Amino acid sequence: MTTSGIDLSRELCSFIEASPSVFHVVANLAKALDEAGLTRLRERDAWQLRRGGSYYVTRNDSSIIAFKVGRDLPEEGYHLQMAASHPDSPTFKVKQVPELEGPGEMLRLNVEGYGGMLDASWLDRPLGVAGRVLVRRGDGRIESRLVASDRDVALIPNVAIHQRRDANKGFPYNHQVDLCPIFSAGSLRMGAFDEMVAHLAGVEASQLLGKDLYLCNRAAPRIWGWADEFVSAPKLDDLQCTFPASRAFVQSDNPTCITVFACFDTEEVGSGTRQGAMSTFLHDVLVRANAALGYAQEDYLRALAASMMVSCDNGHAVHPNHPELYDARNCGRLNGGVLVKEAASQKYTTDALGRAIFTAVCNDAGVPVQTFANRSDSAGGSTLGNKSSCQVSVLSVDIGLAQLAMHSSYETAGSQDAEYLMRALAAFFATDIRIDDAELVAFE
Repeated sequence: MTTSGIDLSRELCSFIEASPSVFHVVANLAKALDEAGLTRLRERDAWQLRRGGSYYVTRNDSSIIAFKVGRDLPEEGYHLQMAASHPDSPTFKVKQVPELEGPGEMLRLNVEGYGGMLDASWLDRPLGVAGRVLVRRGDGRIESRLVASDRDVALIPNVAIHQRRDANKGFPYNHQVDLCPIFSAGSLRMGAFDEMVAHLAGVEASQLLGKDLYLCNRAAPRIWGWADEFVSAPKLDDLQCTFPASRAFVQSDNPTCITVFACFDTEEVGSGTRQGAMSTFLHDVLVRANAALGYAQEDYLRALAASMMVSCDNGHAVHPNHPELYDARNCGRLNGGVLVKEAASQKYTTDALGRAIFTAVCNDAGVPVQTFANRSDSAGGSTLGNKSSCQVSVLSVDIGLAQLAMHSSYETAGSQDAEYLMRALAAFFATDIRIDDAELVAFE
C-alpha cells in the first residue's frame, strides 16, 4: 500500500463522516468548488460565461454539475470530457408523520426503504437521522436547512433467537413490521421526533413544513488491516467514486475542451427524478453553456458526437467465501485498480471503443485496469451511463472500484483504489480526446 493512497482514503473517510445525507454530500462538494475558485450559477438566472471560466450549478440541493471551459476552446468544433457519479446510497427514509406507537410506552419511527439495501445489516446498529427540512421563517419565506443528529437516536432491534429459532436459516424482513426503529422506550411522547428535528434546525416544530430525512449509520469510517489494506465505511457506493472524481476535476486543467463533473441524485431508485441522471439536468446545463459561449445548436450537436462520459459507480469484488457467484475471468479484486464494467444487456454502456479509450488513458497514467462482467446466468444492476444517455447521448464507459457487501449499511473496499481512480480521472480530464466517427481517436 502506498502512503499517498492510504492518505487519500483517510480524506475519503473524513468526507463520508461529514456527509450523512445526499444534501450534505452536495453541500460539501459545493464548498470544495467554492474554495477552488469556481463560480456558482443558478438555473433561474441568466448565464454569462467566458473561456477559461469554471462554474457549477446545483438542482434540488442533491445533485451538482461543475464544468470548466478551456481557455483555448476553439471557435468551431469543441468537445466535452465528462465524469459522473452519484451521492445517494440505500437507506431508510422517515415518513412525514414519523412516529408509531409500540407496546407499553415505546415510540417507533415509521420508515420506508430507499433503494435495495441489505436489510439485515441495518439491525442492532445505533443510527442517526440526517437530511434537510423546509421551514417557514418569521418573514413568511420558506427556507431549506440541513440537519443531522449529533448522536444516535434510533435502532432497529432484532428478534432474539429464542423467539425466532430458525432466524439463522434466513428471514424475509417485512419493512412495515420488522424494520421500524425504536425511538423511545417511554421517556418521549408523540411529537417528540419533530421537536427534535426542529431543535436541530433552530426553529419551532410549528415552522416545519416538509422533511427529507433519512436514517444514517454514524459508525466512524476506518482504514484497517495489518497492512492497512482495507477501508470500511457507510456509503462507499458511491462516495468512494464521488470524492476522488471531484478531486481529479478540481485539480485538472485542459485548455482545449470543456471538462465536466456531475453528481446525480436518486441513482439507487432509478434516476427518474428532476435531479436524476435521466432528467434534463445535464442536458440543460450543456445547452445553456453552449449558448452562453456563443455557439449555435448545430455546434452543440457536433460537440456531443465528439464527446465522452466516464460513468463512475462502484462494482463488486470477488467475495472470499463465495467466488462461485462471479465470472471466473471477468472479476475484480480489492486494490486491483479501476474496474471497467461491461454487459451485453447494455445495463453498462461500455463498448470496445469506450473501453479502448479509457484503458489507453489508464495505461498512459500507470493505473491498473480490471474487467468486470456478471455471470451469464445472473442479472446485474444498471448505473449512470445508460440513464444519462437518454438525454445526452455521448460515448460512455462504465467504471468503478471493487468493493464487498455493496448496499450494506457498512461496506468494505481497498484502501489503494481511490487513488487509482483519482489518477485515472485526472489523466482523462487532462488528455485531449478527439473522437472521429468511432474510427479514429486522437490523444494529446
